[in-house]
Amino acid sequence: MTWLAEASRTVTTGSAQQAVGYPSLFLLVFLGALVPVVPTGALVSSAAVVAFHRTEPFTLAMVFVAASSAAFLGDVTLYWLGRRGMRSRNGSRWLEAIRSRAPEERLAQARGKLTEHGVAVLVLSRLVPAGRIPVMLACLMAEWPLRRFARGNLPACLAWAATYQVIGILGGSLFKEPWQGVVVAIVLTFVISAAPGVWRRVRATG
Repeated sequence: MTWLAEASRTVTTGSAQQAVGYPSLFLLVFLGALVPVVPTGALVSSAAVVAFHRTEPFTLAMVFVAASSAAFLGDVTLYWLGRRGMRSRNGSRWLEAIRSRAPEERLAQARGKLTEHGVAVLVLSRLVPAGRIPVMLACLMAEWPLRRFARGNLPACLAWAATYQVIGILGGSLFKEPWQGVVVAIVLTFVISAAPGVWRRVRATG
């Protein structure tokens, strides 16, 4: 969690460092979209907490712009790389990485919902923990053009950034010290992310 605390500090420590903080947030979220092991939701919530405690104008707006634009560009880049892999006879490591994070059951559900509801499923996929990659792979298998994917992904990224920013604002509003709100925001983010998996295991054993 050291990198998360460091990234949060860069967003909050003076106007000169803001020039570093927002690009750092952008870069981490962008990389998290390409390599879905970085907890980008927790990062955005933490940045929103410390921005909430600042008195400078537009800090929350800057967090939102940095997070949503990075998520969008990361998703579009990953989708483009996936399309290249689909067209290649030998595939690609990016396509394999997408497939490895889309269990067959989740992929089948995503393909069915995509066929039935279209772009609306893409919009919701970023709000559902572990829902983004199966839906992205379903779009690849349905041979959606990059432009169509991008049109549906834009509101998805805006909704995602707004949701995790609200979590951060709620955490920040509960405490006077930013670090306390950061802890609460991180805990809330991980609880939300883990809840669907726990629920599936409970249903399977019930």
